[in-house]
Amino acid sequence: MEKFYLELPSIERKKEIIEYIDELIEYDSDFNGLGPLYRMIEGYSFEEALESCKLAENKEYAIKIGRRQSKTYLLVRKNDNRVVGAINIRWNLRDEKLQFGGHIGYGIRPTERKKGYSKINLYLGIIEAKKMGLDKIMLDCEKTNIASNKTLKALGGKLTRTEVDPIDGILTNIYWFNIDKTIKDYKETYNPLIYNNIKQ
Repeated sequence: MEKFYLELPSIERKKEIIEYIDELIEYDSDFNGLGPLYRMIEGYSFEEALESCKLAENKEYAIKIGRRQSKTYLLVRKNDNRVVGAINIRWNLRDEKLQFGGHIGYGIRPTERKKGYSKINLYLGIIEAKKMGLDKIMLDCEKTNIASNKTLKALGGKLTRTEVDPIDGILTNIYWFNIDKTIKDYKETYNPLIYNNIKQ
């Protein structure tokens, strides 16, 4: 059985993270879940992007750059030590002002898609969100993105509204999750797939 865990980005994973990003570029894919690591496509060095990941966890720094605190993880398949995905969790968001974007962004590398990995990635992310003190979270996705909508529904997300995101003009579905309920309802499905979460 395949096992997965989340791991914080590190200098030891430099080669694999760069390969991951190169793959996203090759497949003209979105950079979902990479958090500040995406800055490498803007000309940042790997080391600078990695430092941005660490700084993003600091409240004062996040406020200074007009962001919210966030933490980025890599999804690693233990069986072959391969980085197959990434997830970024944001907290200290004001629910009453939360319209689009949400608490979690996540993605799977193109060559590892259609294997159900998005669900285990999101489940692991939800566990980490609980550790951060969140009890409910919001995620969104394009209405036409069938795969993402299926993933969000499969983990207990409740569709609360569908609106055009004014930033990109795309019709977007907004889902809310009760964290405790999701963990309780799906632990038998996903806990057997988790290995020693989380590696520092």
